[in-house]
Amino acid sequence: MKILIAGGAGYIGSALVPRLIDRGYTIEVIDLLWFGNHLPKGVKIIKEDIFKLGEQHLKGYDQVIFLAGLSNDPMAEFSPGKNFISNAAAPAYLCYLAKRVGVKRFIYAGSCSVYGYTVNELYDETSPAVSHYPYGISKLQGEQAAMQLLDKDFSVICFRQGTISGYSPRMRLDLVVNTMFKTAMAKKMITVNNPAIWRPILSIQDAVSAYIRAVEANEEISGIFNIASGNYTLGEIADIVRNGLAEHRKLEVGLTIKHLQDIRNYKVSTEKARNVLSFKPKHDVDSIVRELIENVDAFKDFDDPIYYNIEVFKSLHD
Repeated sequence: MKILIAGGAGYIGSALVPRLIDRGYTIEVIDLLWFGNHLPKGVKIIKEDIFKLGEQHLKGYDQVIFLAGLSNDPMAEFSPGKNFISNAAAPAYLCYLAKRVGVKRFIYAGSCSVYGYTVNELYDETSPAVSHYPYGISKLQGEQAAMQLLDKDFSVICFRQGTISGYSPRMRLDLVVNTMFKTAMAKKMITVNNPAIWRPILSIQDAVSAYIRAVEANEEISGIFNIASGNYTLGEIADIVRNGLAEHRKLEVGLTIKHLQDIRNYKVSTEKARNVLSFKPKHDVDSIVRELIENVDAFKDFDDPIYYNIEVFKSLHD
């Protein structure tokens, strides 16, 4: 099977591509390489803007995975226009091309940010998606565009992902567990802006497994799926990071607790993904912390802007 991964040189792709190759798939990547190239040698990379692709570029692929676009609220707030182009129009266009040339499945990396702010409710895929901020709105638009194109001959699988964390060869330190780990290591302190806020956390290892399950799902399966390793409050995450560093690094870390308002608060059910895709997460925040500790030498220059998507985006914008 031949798979094209848009944005495949990013945080998820750099962990996913080696796993797919190991399973015997032929992988090619389209990516502008904003964050460098950390893929295995020999992977074909098309360094091109998605909107410059035509039907001829999509011919021959069995599946297309969309991991591209702007990846978080700070990037979306910095440039709302580019956000809507990258997260809404780009997946719509790529999905349209894929269907036109006979690709069998399109897999879209969405976000649980579409749920916005909820209070003490466990959301499934039928729950209201009511984000009022550029990132969440754009991710919902990309998802809706892709889902409109599915039919009996064209499968579409959309993931609403929890906040991904953990180690990737293309490392990020602007994701909640990774950020707390970094500040704990660098400053021996973790600051929690609101300990009561809920987040679904997704280990990057579980994310990779979810994409494998989607690639290998029965060709008749389509739909929207929440993907997470578990639901945690920010205060709980801080405690787990703190305790993990105390146990495994003998590092004593302090806590600063604030009570600031947040634009996102949600917890999600992943039962549909379990029942339909056989997605069974095997990781939690504690295992994410252990993974970060094991690989810390690979990203120990915590001030390097390459680890922060908004910093790279700003430099490209300038």
